[in-house]
Amino acid sequence: MQATATVLVYSDDSNTREQVRLATGRRPAPDVPVVEFVECATPAAVLKELDKGGIDVCVLDGEAVPMGGMGVCRQIKDEVFNCPPVLLLIGRPQDAWLATWSRADAAVTHPVDPVEFASALASLLRHKRLQQSA
Repeated sequence: MQATATVLVYSDDSNTREQVRLATGRRPAPDVPVVEFVECATPAAVLKELDKGGIDVCVLDGEAVPMGGMGVCRQIKDEVFNCPPVLLLIGRPQDAWLATWSRADAAVTHPVDPVEFASALASLLRHKRLQQSA
């Protein structure tokens, strides 16, 4: 297993980025790597980081301004070769259909529930690890 996993967190709100870091802890589950974070506050920064490579999972805030995480998700799924899995933070459970439209791999509601969030993130990291070993 790799030593660390890199998780990109996109939100214009530093409190949301902090909630994601706190909900994850050092690692979201015992069977996945320790997590390192790359934080982005703008869509341009997200694209720049993805162009560099090395991102294992993206966590995108659906309520971010000026461009929400759903729009960013759809864009990166269209434009980024081998786009990493995306965990979308949505405002209400009823927005799950929009997460599907954006092609997010998973969605959890905001404010972040640490147990639900860690479980979803760990699942995406496991899936990414399986893809890399195949």
